[in-house]
Amino acid sequence: GALALVPFYAFFTGTQVVTSQRVGADDPTAARQVPFTAAAMAVVLAVAVGAVLVLVADPVAALFTGDATVARLGANYLTAYALAVVTIAASDTLEGGFTGWGDTRAALYINLTAIVVNVIVDPLLILGWGPFPRLELFGAALATAVGYAVGAALALGLAVRGREGFVLTRAAVWPHLDTAREVVEVGLPVAGQHGGRQAARLAMIWIVSAVGGPAGLAAYHIGAQVATVAFVPAQGVAGAATSVVGQNLGADQPARAKRATWTAAGLAAVALAVFGALQWVAPGPIARVFVPDLSGASLSNAVLYLQILAFGYPALGAIYTLEAGFNGAGRTTVSMYSTLCQYWLVRLPVAAVGGFVLAAGVAAPFWAVTLSNVAAAGWLAVYFHRSTTREMLARASDDAASSAD
Repeated sequence: GALALVPFYAFFTGTQVVTSQRVGADDPTAARQVPFTAAAMAVVLAVAVGAVLVLVADPVAALFTGDATVARLGANYLTAYALAVVTIAASDTLEGGFTGWGDTRAALYINLTAIVVNVIVDPLLILGWGPFPRLELFGAALATAVGYAVGAALALGLAVRGREGFVLTRAAVWPHLDTAREVVEVGLPVAGQHGGRQAARLAMIWIVSAVGGPAGLAAYHIGAQVATVAFVPAQGVAGAATSVVGQNLGADQPARAKRATWTAAGLAAVALAVFGALQWVAPGPIARVFVPDLSGASLSNAVLYLQILAFGYPALGAIYTLEAGFNGAGRTTVSMYSTLCQYWLVRLPVAAVGGFVLAAGVAAPFWAVTLSNVAAAGWLAVYFHRSTTREMLARASDDAASSAD
């Protein structure tokens, strides 16, 4: 499911960046074109991806298990998820437009609506409560589709009514090829970034499983769940920073864009440092929040991984926000290359060499995660400093102004 969404990150980020730059350039008419043009492209592509997903559901599910019953359930999930791809594409792309416009409250309403509806519909369709049929895994994917369909409907409703100048107009709905091209140019590297990250994560799961067995794999998944919660503040700050940087560059204020990026990086690093300190002090209780009956080797591995992860949390905060600075400037290729190097040149080699060659056990891939995060934060900070010293943001400001003309 996650891999099916990779192409759509191009529209999510491209929409936010281009919209924010045009808003900053004080060209609301051009800014309104972006979300609706991008959403139309995203939905068309989503229909095509969904159709392919339906066609390959059976063979893809069979790749992951030899059990015919399990494969059938997996194929059913992928078939229903094809619908979710379409609704997620529409909802998240429009949400990116509101975020780029600076209306983060509307984006929050859209996202929360999709999640809450999904949570409510999940048990109805999975377990067959009340008049609803028991659809199990098919129902889980269908609930996701329903949740994001409601989110997309809310986004359209807000746009039709209008919020802070963000309003659906006839001129905005009409296709704009130049706008479409700009969104794709800015967003395509982000799709490559997420694709490379997802592939590397699959490889990491294989390495952890090979050197740590079921106990190591359980700890790795617990760490991923805990980290997902920890990243929420950093992701929020990074999303805001992307829009702020884009708007300042559109307004020909590169110095303010630079200050916004460094300020956001400092805030995110401090926030995650606090969370990391708590995680390092109490890894056991935190792990048991996610798996209450955790014990034995699984618990000891989870404690080890959570403490190792904590050392890299400030770096992760810096990564999210420094990448936001580059993304807001339209330099999304920097984020892509940084992520590919982080995962494929540092994380996977360190995990493989430490686990298989040095026989360091499951600690090797655990440390590989933290070391790769610290390395990426370091080179992003150095490159952002050097790039801004060489007027990267000033050039991006000129580009943003010319694209809005």
